[in-house]
Amino acid sequence: QLQLVESGGGLVQPGGSLRLICVASGFTLDYYAIGWFRQAPGKAREGVSCIDGNGDSTYYLDSVKGRFTISRDNAKNTVYLRMNSLKPEDTAIYYCAAIRNYYCSGFVSKRKDYWGQGTQVTVSS
Repeated sequence: QLQLVESGGGLVQPGGSLRLICVASGFTLDYYAIGWFRQAPGKAREGVSCIDGNGDSTYYLDSVKGRFTISRDNAKNTVYLRMNSLKPEDTAIYYCAAIRNYYCSGFVSKRKDYWGQGTQVTVSS
């Protein structure tokens, strides 16, 4: 079965940290840029971060720069999103997606071959 599976979400207090994990099964991530997206209730989905196929280039939404770090381990077919200094406004369902391109440029609008099922992140005291 070809799929992406996210994990690592949860409830955390403001200022806390989480590490999201996105694992591919049934296909290799090597040739894909991987994006993390999020959608909060009543809001449009937004692209949070992206990493290109070999990990040399990354992108971050302005509001998460300096707090979130994306990385990948192609040998494990896995992409990570480390989230530090979390804020209540980071609360959302987070999804990873395989972008049909090796590079992140324009990743929000580019076709996605695979989506994960999402993992809930709640930042609240």
